[in-house]
Amino acid sequence: MPSSRPRQFDLIAFDWDGTLFDSTAIITRCIQRAVVDVGGQEPTREAASYVIGMALMPALAHAAPDVPPEKYPALGERYRHHYIAHQNDISLFDGVLPLLHALKARHHWLTVATGKSRHGLNEALRDVDLRDVFDGSRTADETAGKPSPLMLNELMREFGVEPERTLMIGDTTHDLQMALNAGCASVGVSYGAHEPEAFHVLKPRHVAHSVQDLHDWLLQHA
Repeated sequence: MPSSRPRQFDLIAFDWDGTLFDSTAIITRCIQRAVVDVGGQEPTREAASYVIGMALMPALAHAAPDVPPEKYPALGERYRHHYIAHQNDISLFDGVLPLLHALKARHHWLTVATGKSRHGLNEALRDVDLRDVFDGSRTADETAGKPSPLMLNELMREFGVEPERTLMIGDTTHDLQMALNAGCASVGVSYGAHEPEAFHVLKPRHVAHSVQDLHDWLLQHA
């Protein structure tokens, strides 16, 4: 008998914020502050966290329905102002590095599919010294934002991988809906922006309640 299970997924795509990066609380608060700064009513924590994972301007617009479109540039500027002030307070979740290195050792292609901008993702990867860990990435400003399947479609095309050999991992319904739209399997994590009760209708293979839980499931099933 072989010493290890056959690999089920060749390509694994991770969301960034709330999945690998412990940034949900700070992003939520930055959204709330930005809306107030431009004269809008402060969104609730639930409303602000719901939009995490979407492209920035659609996310801010959704969180601030009373802010007129002519104020969107200022809204985006205020969000970036608050986020930059706190970005050094954010770090990878404990256990993420061992998880990524274990998957690399099994020769999965590792990628990022994120609502961040290319500039924002590149800065984040540099800050945590992960630029050489990921084989590819897509950001919301260079393709369509979630839940459009375009990010995953482009990554699958880049690496020559079929949907049935691709796994998307994320903390929001936007991530899991994107996977469903692309015909890919997904895994949800419950420690990020969205409540996991909303995941089940989107048919994830697993909902991980910690990075260790995710690590264990991936080593056994991915």
